Amino acid sequence: MNARLTEILKQLRLSGLAQSLPVRLHEATSNRLEHAEFLELLLQDELRVREHRAMERATKAAGFRDQKTLEDFDWDFNRSIKKKQIFDLATGRFVREHRDALLVGPPGVGKSHISQAIGMCLIRAGWTVMYRSIFDAVRDLLHDEAYEGHDKILARYLKPDLLILDDMGMKQLPKRSGEWLLEIILRRHEVRSTLMTSNRPLEDWGKLVGDVPSATAILDRLLQHSEVIQMTGKSYRLRGPQRDQPEPGQNDKKTQADRPEETN
Repeated sequence: MNARLTEILKQLRLSGLAQSLPVRLHEATSNRLEHAEFLELLLQDELRVREHRAMERATKAAGFRDQKTLEDFDWDFNRSIKKKQIFDLATGRFVREHRDALLVGPPGVGKSHISQAIGMCLIRAGWTVMYRSIFDAVRDLLHDEAYEGHDKILARYLKPDLLILDDMGMKQLPKRSGEWLLEIILRRHEVRSTLMTSNRPLEDWGKLVGDVPSATAILDRLLQHSEVIQMTGKSYRLRGPQRDQPEPGQNDKKTQADRPEETN
């Protein structure tokens, strides 16, 4: 490939095409490809590179705590979790229909993993996603420096196709949190989708935000067109070596069973 062609491809920002061109030229010569076939292969190479980069940018912009996938999830650990419901959310239908979703359950059952994995599935499908812990979201909106540019900050929470607010109930939220959360939910309601996870029952939300009317209004909107998934079971964080340890007394029973009988 000559220097002039390389420079033209660089100016046109066809880096994917430039990377694959030497191989494609060899393929065209070896297989006697038609001009149209050769061009189609080159353009497919460029599209693949652009799609990959776009997904990388979207994933970075989402701000995930961890890049989790549904394939990584241990569905056998807590079999009460409804796999079909989770995969239905991952299809993105609820986002197309501008509905919301709530994952409710105790700490450690996989709510954060699943919410981020759903977000990754939607990014692959071309949706825009933003992930924030509920506490970080409130801090963004209540920060002293945010008051002048609060419209700009609020717009960040209104723009994505799916907003994931994680960890509701980890700790009590600062004063005026309810007002800002209500603003976000009201303005996204039936326009964009919101997925929230909660470690506490929905009836406790009034205490968590310190504002019962705001919490009631938030839930009223969220629950109007929402998929509510109750997740129960043991904590994944407590598995590991403990999962394979015998129950108390099990070793003693085995030892006694394997011990030769004593003769008197």
